[in-house]
Amino acid sequence: METDYIQRIAHCVAAEARPLEKFGHQPRLVALTEAVGAGFTYDRDVVVAAVWLHDLGVFAGHRPEDPEQLARWDHVAYACARTPEILREAGFPEEKIPAVLAVIREHQPKDEPGTIEAAIVRDADILEQLGAVGILRTVSKVGRDTRFPRFTEAVAALRRSVEDLPGRIRLPTARRMAQPRIALLRAFLQAVDEEAGNSLY
Repeated sequence: METDYIQRIAHCVAAEARPLEKFGHQPRLVALTEAVGAGFTYDRDVVVAAVWLHDLGVFAGHRPEDPEQLARWDHVAYACARTPEILREAGFPEEKIPAVLAVIREHQPKDEPGTIEAAIVRDADILEQLGAVGILRTVSKVGRDTRFPRFTEAVAALRRSVEDLPGRIRLPTARRMAQPRIALLRAFLQAVDEEAGNSLY
């Protein structure tokens, strides 16, 4: 059972997550971090708090609506700026706040994780970009995200993910978990090629 302060953080994010389907990423990621972190000694409070708050800056109402401003938007910096206040209001231990911020700063595939907590969250977040969930998360953005005006751009992004992301995974638990997701995503992309050919649009 979660502590009261973790529950308060989760309720805060649930109230802020827009579009609605973006909320699913956080509870899925909490579960993934449990699996990825199995066998490691780490601070679960730090991991779970970072998971709930790491994407605050991608929610509608938090990110800019103007396409030019959005193209330059640093959602990680925004999340790091907002997180201490949210954690304190939830009653989260003050001494752990710097560790939560470090995880948020280092959660993206391009980042170098400096702690086991950051490595766990980063690897779990990579897993969310592969497999069936990775497909759903990407395709759901078609037509409403400036990066994906058509299926063509979404499929190209999925191709980049399956080629680039597996090699960035650090922890052996995450590598094992990635294998069926990678296979599924490759099979999906092959099926798209076979069914759509040059007419995907």
